This record gives sequence, C-alpha cells and structure tokens, in this order.
Amino acid sequence: MAHSSSAPARRHEMTREERKVLAGTLVGTTIEWYDFFIYAQAAGFVLAAQFFNPLGQDNAGLAQVVAWASLGISFLFRPLGAVVAGHLGDKHGRKMVLVLTLVGMGAATMLIGLLPTYATIGVWAPVLLVLLRILQGFSAGGEWGGAALMAVEHAPRNKRGLFGAYPQIGVPLGMLLATGFMFALTSALSPEQFEAWGWRIPFLSSVVLIVVGYLIRKTVDESPVFQQMQLRKKESSAPLGQLVRHHKKELTLAALIFAANNAAGYLVIAFFASYGAKALGMDRSATLIASLIGGLGWLVFTMLGGAMSDTVGRVRTFQIGYAIIIVWAIPMWWLLDTASLPLFAAAIVVLTIGLGPSYGPQSALYAEMFPARVRYSGVSIGYAFGSIIGGAFAPMIAQLLLNETGMSWTIGAYISALALVSFIAVSLVPTSLQGTDLHVADGHQDHAAHPEAAEAAGAAEAAEKRN
Repeated sequence: MAHSSSAPARRHEMTREERKVLAGTLVGTTIEWYDFFIYAQAAGFVLAAQFFNPLGQDNAGLAQVVAWASLGISFLFRPLGAVVAGHLGDKHGRKMVLVLTLVGMGAATMLIGLLPTYATIGVWAPVLLVLLRILQGFSAGGEWGGAALMAVEHAPRNKRGLFGAYPQIGVPLGMLLATGFMFALTSALSPEQFEAWGWRIPFLSSVVLIVVGYLIRKTVDESPVFQQMQLRKKESSAPLGQLVRHHKKELTLAALIFAANNAAGYLVIAFFASYGAKALGMDRSATLIASLIGGLGWLVFTMLGGAMSDTVGRVRTFQIGYAIIIVWAIPMWWLLDTASLPLFAAAIVVLTIGLGPSYGPQSALYAEMFPARVRYSGVSIGYAFGSIIGGAFAPMIAQLLLNETGMSWTIGAYISALALVSFIAVSLVPTSLQGTDLHVADGHQDHAAHPEAAEAAGAAEAAEKRN
C-alpha cells in the first residue's frame, strides 16, 4: 500500500553513499548529454556543408533543414533503447545499464569525429553519420531512466525532488561543456580551420570524459529498491509486458508531460545560436556566449525546481514552469530579433525560468507514477516518447516555420501550444502520488523465506525515512 511518512521533518545529513550516487548520476548524464549536444551544435553550424553538401548547392536552407532532421532521427530510436535498457534495468539492475549506455554513447560520438565528409566518400558520409546518430539515440534512450531512478530511489522521502534534480542538471551542464568547447574553438580558430577540422575536436574529446564517467559509476552501489526486488521470489519475468498492459495511461501522460520542455530545451541547446548567426548575422561567438548564459540559468532553475517540488508539490511546480513558457514563448522573439547580445541572452534566460520548474522535478514525478517492478521501463519509455513528440524535430520544425513564413514568432506559437498540452497532461497526474512508498509492494511477505531480504529492505526503508 502506498503511504506517506508521518515522521516530523529533520535536517537530512547526506551519507557518503548518497553523495556517490548523486555524483555518479550527475557525471554520467552530463557526459552523455555533452555527447548529444556537441552534435546538435555542430548540426547548427557545420554539418550541413560537411555531410549534406549537394542539397546546399541549390538551397542552403534545405541543407540546414536536413541537418536538423539528422539530429531528430536519433530520437526515433530512443524508445527502442528505452525498451531494451528498461527491461534489463528492471531485471538485472540500474547500475549495469548505466555503464553500458555511457560506453555506447561515447563510442558513437568519438567515431563521428573520425568520419570522412561528403567530399571524401560521397553518399556514404551521411549514411554513416545517420547510423552513428542511431547508436547515440539508442544509448540515450536507456541513460536517463537509470540515472533518475538511482538518484530518486536512494533519496529520503521528502528530498526526492532535490535528489532527482541531480541527473536533470546533467542537461544544462552538458550544454555548458559543449557550448564552452565550441566557443573556445570558434574563438581560437579561423572559420576555415573550424570547418575543415576544428569541429572534430569536441567529438574526439569524448573518450576522455567517458573514462572518467565509467570509473565514477563503477563505484556506485545498486539502488535499494532493486536490491529488494532481486530477493523476491515473485519477481516478474516480463516487466515490459506488464507495463504495456497495465500502465498505458501513465505512459501517455509521461510522454506528454515531457514534450514541451524537450522542444523548448532544444531551441536553447542548438537552434538559438544557429538562428542568431545565420538569420540575424550575429557573430558566432556572441551567440554561443548567449547560449552559455542561458545554460547557467537553466542549471540554477532546474535545481530550484527540484527542491521546490518537495515543498509546493511536483504537479504545482510543473504547472508554474509551463505557465511561464506559454506566456513567454512568443514575446521572447521580439528580444531575440534585436540581434543585441544582452537582449538575446536575456530572452533565453527568461525562457529557462520556465524550463527549470518543468524539468527539475521530472525524475521524482516519474518514479512516483510507476510501481517498482516496471519503473525503469516506465520512466525510460515515457521519457523517450516525450522526446520524440517534443525535441526530436523541434529545431527542424522551427527552421521550416521560419523558411515558410519568414516570421520568427510562429516558432514561439508552436512552443506555446506544446506547453499548453504538457500543462494539461501534468495536471491530470494525481497529487496524492507525491511521497508514496517507492519500495516493492508486499515485499515483506518474502522475508521469512529470504532472511537476507529483511536487511536490504530495512536499509532501503531507513534511507527513505531519513529527513
């Protein structure tokens, strides 16, 4: 039976293991999203010319649309990655899957940095690029769910939002790393050098980050909830089947809740910098500075959103975030179109005030929406489908709207409409789910047959009840 803790709140002293878990989830998601965002920013600046050159000879705008489409293709394979990773995570543990997804993402990123261009090998260049993007999408599909659950399942009951925000800030941190690297390169190299070989350096550097992330994640213990599940005789042989049969509503809501945040987020990650440089004629370094400032805002407001959800509620925090996005999505273009760096940056920062509350509490909200036996599959697949509806083709759709109408505010109307859908979806989540018991239902009945289960369950429950 789901229940809420009635113990009076006390100041929670974070344990050494909890610090290791948060560090492992934060470092891993930061590295994975660095890999993903390096591609997004390269797609905005150079990949159209390097890999889709024939399209650009007659229509540069079409080549850019196709480059954005190559960014979105990987999202189509996130659900497959989420299915595989979710099944493995629910059966064999969160930790193993986290390591596998980290290595898969890093290998694909490094190989993109080694790919010959269209000028060298012709049509095989975009084909190989897309195949490596598929591998990135497959790996990313399993990454977030494992990291989110490792953080939330180790959290005290009244700190789930705060703990769950750590893997969330891997997104703005990954963006800051990717954008900072791009800024350094574009500042140090001439445009000719950057387009000839400089763009490859961030991709190749991923190998160093992967080694660091792998070593950190190897030291993190498996989540307490999964330790309980492993000791149960009644462990399901097909958690994915149970998920699809019994949790369609939760899956649908999870996907719709994430859609608008992911779409708006990808504008911050990639589209704004490209738009400023190509459509407004701003210096490329200036647009990257604006993106860096936006990334800092996103990081701060995501942490605040996670912590805020522990006090005012997950649903209410999401509603506040999406209300800000709905209101700001159109007016922000009036500032962006000034091509003034301070106003350009201010427009992005205000948007992140809405992005943070609609992203920081997501790990905790999703974990409370699904029972333990299908939780990894549920959060991963819900997240993956949300990214397809939202961010997969958001930059491409934005570029098409701009090409067809010539009016940038239409992009804002598209984001505002998506945010309204996500606002409605999160409003349908019962607020009573907050604070529910994340441990395996009826697990205590197995303790007589498995005495070792009592110790694991006791440790897990003690961790949840610490305040």
